[in-house]
Amino acid sequence: MEFRCIDECSQCCIEREYYPSKKFGKIGVLILPEEKERIEKLSKTNGLKIKIVPRIGISEDKNSGPTKILAYQLMGIEKNGNTCPFLDTDSGDKSPHGGFPCKIYKDRPLACMTYPLIEIEPITFDQKCKFCKEHGTADQNINSEMESLLKIKEKMNTNASFIWRFATKIGEQEDQGILESGWILEE
Repeated sequence: MEFRCIDECSQCCIEREYYPSKKFGKIGVLILPEEKERIEKLSKTNGLKIKIVPRIGISEDKNSGPTKILAYQLMGIEKNGNTCPFLDTDSGDKSPHGGFPCKIYKDRPLACMTYPLIEIEPITFDQKCKFCKEHGTADQNINSEMESLLKIKEKMNTNASFIWRFATKIGEQEDQGILESGWILEE
């Protein structure tokens, strides 16, 4: 079966999740360091205010904090972290699948090109995706998504002694008491 977006769906651009646990807050769209400046320029070109924060850092000393950032994250525009700033909810236009269009679709981040594949071993489809829920799998036209995911995995491959995750302190109002902010060493 060929993968295709479901009519009227922009869910992957709207809903953000807590990862790896609630204390870290909601995550944004993964942005590789080499994509960061381009995404910032695209926001200015589109007259958008965006927020990019670190996501994953590494170090050789657990007392130093991260010395290199492997990935950043583009945060959503809503207070709870949802909705990509590049999702065009105002123009009235629709994407080819009938959802809201992306203002930077041709220049979107590698992580967006990867979806609905996710990096769980083995590589699988995100079951939050409406198509994947409905059909379970796809075995056609996912080559570009696979290539994108492999590029990301290659960039995340490290021999560093310590891996750090950035806690965003962004989430639902009822979760504010458990959300943390800043770098947290992975145990």
